[in-house]
Amino acid sequence: MISYSTPDLTQHPPRSPRFRLGGYVVLPRIFDKARAQLAGKTGLYKYNNPLDQRLFSFLGITGEQFLEAAKTCQSDTQILDWVTANAQPKRQTWEIAAWTHWLETLPPGDAKRHTTFAKEIEANCPTREDIRTLFDRLDMDDHVTFGGKA
Repeated sequence: MISYSTPDLTQHPPRSPRFRLGGYVVLPRIFDKARAQLAGKTGLYKYNNPLDQRLFSFLGITGEQFLEAAKTCQSDTQILDWVTANAQPKRQTWEIAAWTHWLETLPPGDAKRHTTFAKEIEANCPTREDIRTLFDRLDMDDHVTFGGKA
Protein backbone atom coordinates (compact mmCIF):
# COMPACT_ATOMS: atom_id res chain seq x y z
CA MET A 1 0.00 0.00 0.00
CA ILE A 2 1.26 3.48 -0.87
CA SER A 3 1.70 5.83 2.07
CA TYR A 4 1.79 9.48 1.09
CA SER A 5 2.40 10.54 4.69
CA THR A 6 5.83 8.89 4.46
CA PRO A 7 6.42 8.38 0.73
CA ASP A 8 9.07 5.89 -0.35
CA LEU A 9 9.89 6.97 -3.88
CA THR A 10 12.12 3.95 -4.35
CA GLN A 11 8.87 1.92 -4.39
CA HIS A 12 6.37 4.22 -6.13
CA PRO A 13 6.30 7.60 -7.85
CA PRO A 14 5.16 10.82 -6.23
CA ARG A 15 1.70 12.03 -7.14
CA SER A 16 1.17 13.16 -10.71
CA PRO A 17 2.21 16.74 -11.46
CA ARG A 18 -1.43 17.29 -12.50
CA PHE A 19 -2.71 16.85 -8.93
CA ARG A 20 -3.71 20.14 -7.38
CA LEU A 21 -3.83 21.45 -3.86
CA GLY A 22 -5.43 24.83 -3.27
CA GLY A 23 -5.44 25.26 -7.04
CA TYR A 24 -1.66 24.85 -7.25
CA VAL A 25 -0.61 22.21 -9.74
CA VAL A 26 2.53 20.19 -8.73
CA LEU A 27 2.22 21.13 -5.04
CA PRO A 28 1.21 17.60 -3.91
CA ARG A 29 4.05 16.09 -5.98
CA ILE A 30 6.60 18.45 -4.45
CA PHE A 31 5.26 17.74 -0.95
CA ASP A 32 5.70 14.00 -1.63
CA LYS A 33 9.28 14.58 -2.77
CA ALA A 34 10.05 16.80 0.22
CA ARG A 35 8.82 14.17 2.69
CA ALA A 36 10.73 11.47 0.82
CA GLN A 37 13.84 13.69 0.91
CA LEU A 38 13.52 14.02 4.68
CA ALA A 39 13.19 10.24 4.99
CA GLY A 40 16.10 9.53 2.61
CA LYS A 41 13.74 7.76 0.20
CA THR A 42 13.81 9.87 -2.98
CA GLY A 43 15.05 7.11 -5.28
CA LEU A 44 15.47 8.55 -8.79
CA TYR A 45 13.49 11.69 -7.96
CA LYS A 46 15.11 15.02 -7.23
CA TYR A 47 13.71 17.46 -4.72
CA ASN A 48 14.06 21.16 -5.62
CA ASN A 49 14.52 20.41 -9.31
CA PRO A 50 13.71 23.02 -11.99
CA LEU A 51 9.99 22.14 -11.97
CA ASP A 52 9.84 22.48 -8.18
CA GLN A 53 11.69 25.79 -8.44
CA ARG A 54 8.99 27.15 -10.78
CA LEU A 55 6.45 26.78 -7.97
CA PHE A 56 8.83 28.14 -5.34
CA SER A 57 9.56 31.17 -7.52
CA PHE A 58 5.84 31.79 -8.08
CA LEU A 59 5.27 31.59 -4.32
CA GLY A 60 8.31 33.68 -3.41
CA ILE A 61 9.76 30.98 -1.17
CA THR A 62 12.83 28.78 -1.35
CA GLY A 63 13.14 25.03 -1.57
CA GLU A 64 14.89 25.09 1.79
CA GLN A 65 11.97 26.93 3.42
CA PHE A 66 9.49 24.46 1.94
CA LEU A 67 11.58 21.50 3.10
CA GLU A 68 11.71 22.95 6.60
CA ALA A 69 7.91 23.30 6.57
CA ALA A 70 7.55 19.70 5.39
CA LYS A 71 9.27 18.58 8.60
CA THR A 72 6.29 19.71 10.67
CA CYS A 73 3.36 19.66 8.21
CA GLN A 74 1.75 16.25 8.46
CA SER A 75 -0.99 16.67 5.86
CA ASP A 76 -1.84 18.33 2.57
CA THR A 77 -4.07 20.75 4.48
CA GLN A 78 -1.22 21.79 6.76
CA ILE A 79 1.26 22.35 3.91
CA LEU A 80 -1.36 24.36 2.00
CA ASP A 81 -1.97 26.50 5.09
CA TRP A 82 1.80 27.05 5.33
CA VAL A 83 2.05 27.97 1.63
CA THR A 84 -0.87 30.39 1.95
CA ALA A 85 0.67 32.06 5.00
CA ASN A 86 4.18 32.29 3.53
CA ALA A 87 3.68 33.09 -0.16
CA GLN A 88 5.17 36.46 -1.10
CA PRO A 89 3.30 38.07 -2.68
CA LYS A 90 -0.04 36.63 -1.63
CA ARG A 91 -1.57 35.08 -4.75
CA GLN A 92 -5.13 35.65 -5.89
CA THR A 93 -7.26 32.75 -7.13
CA TRP A 94 -7.07 34.00 -10.72
CA GLU A 95 -3.25 34.20 -10.55
CA ILE A 96 -3.03 30.62 -9.28
CA ALA A 97 -5.40 29.43 -12.03
CA ALA A 98 -3.45 31.24 -14.77
CA TRP A 99 -0.09 29.95 -13.50
CA THR A 100 -1.46 26.42 -13.19
CA HIS A 101 -2.83 26.50 -16.74
CA TRP A 102 0.50 27.78 -18.05
CA LEU A 103 2.46 25.03 -16.31
CA GLU A 104 0.00 22.28 -17.28
CA THR A 105 0.36 23.17 -20.96
CA LEU A 106 4.11 23.83 -20.96
CA PRO A 107 5.86 22.20 -23.93
CA PRO A 108 9.36 20.68 -23.66
CA GLY A 109 11.23 23.94 -24.32
CA ASP A 110 14.25 24.59 -26.52
CA ALA A 111 15.56 22.36 -29.35
CA LYS A 112 17.76 20.29 -27.04
CA ARG A 113 14.84 19.57 -24.71
CA HIS A 114 12.61 18.68 -27.68
CA THR A 115 15.24 16.18 -28.84
CA THR A 116 15.49 14.59 -25.38
CA PHE A 117 11.69 14.52 -25.13
CA ALA A 118 11.40 12.79 -28.54
CA LYS A 119 14.04 10.20 -27.58
CA GLU A 120 12.16 9.34 -24.39
CA ILE A 121 8.90 8.90 -26.30
CA GLU A 122 10.65 6.75 -28.92
CA ALA A 123 12.19 4.55 -26.22
CA ASN A 124 9.08 4.14 -24.07
CA CYS A 125 5.96 4.57 -26.19
CA PRO A 126 6.76 5.08 -29.89
CA THR A 127 3.19 4.64 -31.11
CA ARG A 128 1.62 7.20 -28.80
CA GLU A 129 0.76 10.59 -30.21
CA ASP A 130 -0.66 12.15 -27.06
CA ILE A 131 2.60 12.88 -25.20
CA ARG A 132 2.96 16.62 -25.81
CA THR A 133 3.57 18.48 -22.58
CA LEU A 134 6.05 18.27 -19.75
CA PHE A 135 3.33 16.77 -17.53
CA ASP A 136 2.51 14.13 -20.18
CA ARG A 137 6.16 13.10 -20.21
CA LEU A 138 6.45 13.04 -16.41
CA ASP A 139 3.33 10.87 -16.07
CA MET A 140 4.63 8.51 -18.77
CA ASP A 141 8.07 8.33 -17.14
CA ASP A 142 6.60 7.68 -13.67
CA HIS A 143 4.49 4.85 -15.07
CA VAL A 144 7.32 3.21 -17.02
CA THR A 145 9.83 3.60 -14.19
CA PHE A 146 7.72 1.38 -11.96
CA GLY A 147 7.07 -1.35 -14.52
CA GLY A 148 4.11 -0.03 -16.44
CA LYS A 149 3.74 -0.18 -20.19
CA ALA A 150 3.34 3.28 -21.69
